[in-house]
Amino acid sequence: MKAKYDVVILGAGHNGLVAAGYLGRAGLSVLLLEKNDYIGGATTSQKVFPDYDARLSRYSYLVSLFPEKIIRDLGLNLELRRRATGSFTPYVKDERHDGLLLSNVDEEKSQQSVVDLTGSDIEHEQMKKFYNLSRVFAEHVWDTMLEPLVAKEEFRRRFDVDDVSREAWRSLAEEPLGRAIERYLQNDLVRGLVLTDGKIGIFTHPHDPSLVQNRCFLYHLIGNKTGEWKVPVGGMGAVASELEQAARKSDAEMLTNVDLRALDVNGTKRSVEFEIDEKRQTVEARYLLVNFGRNVLAKFVGKLYQPNTADEGAVFKINMLLRRLPKLKATRYPAAEAFCGTFHSDEGYEQMNVSYDQAREGRLPNKTPCECYCHTLTDDSILAPELRAQGFHTMTLFGLDTPWSLFARDNKTMRTLAEKKFIESINQWLEEPLEDCLAVARDGTLCIESKSPVDIEDALGMYHGNIFQDAPTWPFATTKEKAGRWGVETEYENVFLCGSSAQRGGAVSGIPGHNAAMKLLQAKH
Repeated sequence: MKAKYDVVILGAGHNGLVAAGYLGRAGLSVLLLEKNDYIGGATTSQKVFPDYDARLSRYSYLVSLFPEKIIRDLGLNLELRRRATGSFTPYVKDERHDGLLLSNVDEEKSQQSVVDLTGSDIEHEQMKKFYNLSRVFAEHVWDTMLEPLVAKEEFRRRFDVDDVSREAWRSLAEEPLGRAIERYLQNDLVRGLVLTDGKIGIFTHPHDPSLVQNRCFLYHLIGNKTGEWKVPVGGMGAVASELEQAARKSDAEMLTNVDLRALDVNGTKRSVEFEIDEKRQTVEARYLLVNFGRNVLAKFVGKLYQPNTADEGAVFKINMLLRRLPKLKATRYPAAEAFCGTFHSDEGYEQMNVSYDQAREGRLPNKTPCECYCHTLTDDSILAPELRAQGFHTMTLFGLDTPWSLFARDNKTMRTLAEKKFIESINQWLEEPLEDCLAVARDGTLCIESKSPVDIEDALGMYHGNIFQDAPTWPFATTKEKAGRWGVETEYENVFLCGSSAQRGGAVSGIPGHNAAMKLLQAKH
């Protein structure tokens, strides 16, 4: 290890690796420091259940926002596969179990499924009109994500081309998302299905005046102009390992098990003091890239962190290994079709307004909205061949309306309670309890692991377990001073955010990693 580097990157998550890949290729000396004993941060895959050779990602699951340009620039060998099913939402109608199935490959099937639910074709047409707004928004915004920020007013003018573009801007950037949902859609289940993309990961409701729900919604719908969420073959760990290889090929150095002790960011030089193998080390850097949240940075520079009220995380994650897929009460759908997409439960529109209110009052909702999916139905390469042959599958559940504050007092008790409620939520649609389908470890325990927002904060430093690190941001400059910047700047000279807490950060995108690298190369010249 050298005493001086052009760039030191704090945190070897996917964004830090993207930045390292670009900067190493530009000929700069780069050192990545990682506190965990593995590279990849929240995108890594691990053998979560030691008795079984199945590599699961604990925290992140699908890829939508990762730009094809970054994949090309860094020469990543990634295969992103379509899920045949977009989503499946079970329901009971006339005392009969059925389901709303939206297919990624068969438009007629989706249309018929909406007709079966609502009794006419009107809602399907309205859904198409509504989702066209986000497609139009994506057309205008996507290519700007890897460029300096455009002023909001100039951005708005770009939408001033026709009625549909103006409506897209108004519905998604100016008024609470709930208004557009209620204007376009009538069916409660369909409204809820749409709203989940504005809620997942954060604690909000359709008419939130902060519009954090709009920002979250956009992040879920603009990726590569289609907004489709794809399955990375080999699991999320394949994304992290490709990025790691690209960074190493560009001569970036990496250290794990690093205990960061102090940062000096105020002088003309930036220095990083850390412990590794019980030895104190100090390195100097011309530039410092920070791949953790502003909350962690504040702690190291001795500043008080002042969060926004919208920064609290509210996602509960459950990772499971199944011996077999459970059978559905809605018998006309095979389980493999339903669980291949995002399976929604207790996510009706009015139901989520109730669960939000109950959580805001400080209690676990009576009905807990959640969604789950099976990675292995699209890509079974994360399982050993013998598990595949036996019909094993992974299942991942995301719970909503479970804010950090619910778990802060007694995480262990509340985690157990929440896990039970979320499993019950899924069980109401099944012919057999999900517990009966779980793999069993040698010691007799079930292969299920839950992570509350408190656990996520402890493991990854994400503020209050927010999987975006803080509230999602607009893809444009919200103040005049920010226009023309990259959204990665801090108050400290040559110290840039390269992780999810940068503007346009969040979701597995690599965008802030790219933008921090571009800012640094620009500053260098």
